[in-house]
Amino acid sequence: MTKLEIASLSASSERYIGTQGGGMDQAIAFLGTKGCAKHIQFNPLLSEDVKLPDGAVFVIAHSLAVLNKAKTSDFNCRVAECHLAAQIMAKKRGLSWEKVSSLADLQSAVSASLVEMVDLVKELLHEEPYSKEEICGELEVSEGFLDQLSLSSNTTHISHFKLHQRALHVYQEANRVRAFQEVCQNETVSSLALMKLGELMRESHESLKNLYECSHPNLDKLVYLGEGRALGSRLTGAGWGGCIVALTTKDTVSDYINTLKEKFYKGNPAAVGKDLDSLVFATEPNTGAEIYKLEQ
Repeated sequence: MTKLEIASLSASSERYIGTQGGGMDQAIAFLGTKGCAKHIQFNPLLSEDVKLPDGAVFVIAHSLAVLNKAKTSDFNCRVAECHLAAQIMAKKRGLSWEKVSSLADLQSAVSASLVEMVDLVKELLHEEPYSKEEICGELEVSEGFLDQLSLSSNTTHISHFKLHQRALHVYQEANRVRAFQEVCQNETVSSLALMKLGELMRESHESLKNLYECSHPNLDKLVYLGEGRALGSRLTGAGWGGCIVALTTKDTVSDYINTLKEKFYKGNPAAVGKDLDSLVFATEPNTGAEIYKLEQ
């Protein structure tokens, strides 16, 4: 099997525990390239190397908060909200909405740019949360049909969904990914490129916090403490705890790490007895999992 096949298989395997994950973690774990970021796309899984600007140094900092996403409905609720947002917008555009299972599907169906999709969200979805009853009315289906087609077993009990906010985040975030890649490819001045990338990361966290609502007070505090020392930072992974990733430079990375140790970890009861160097550290893109063949 190729790395690409193993990454796809690993992503689908995770769903057997009930988490409707997308496969980003599995993709980078197998497909990572030393010294490069990866632009990853799905259906089918594709990856492209993105050369980072000179001087970029990334720092990982653990928030000391952990959520078992397979035991809660938070993660799957966001997946469901994106499904429902795509389906209602498809219905409003006269498409076969039952065949639309993601916001990416909808974008392909209407052949629109990411900026145009943002405008479409603002046009077709209201900002107030949708009740389950309202969604059934919009799609002209029974609650049982909706549960079977659009929801997972641990989201059928949810009574209200924020469709406008989730769809808006997804399309704007996808546009930030596009912009990040363009900066890396086209900006010739490294210092200016790093500033632009940092700004995109800051915007990303604000959106994850306010529109997608998957942040955590500890993550927000780490992001806040890095202001003026890191070029930008954002939560990484699914959220609700875990880590942030921050963009710094060789000149600022030590000061940034020491600041977090002093103002976040020192005296924090959750950090007592732990090696701080394992909770906050500089890192760089490296090769993903390797496959070795042993000759007999």
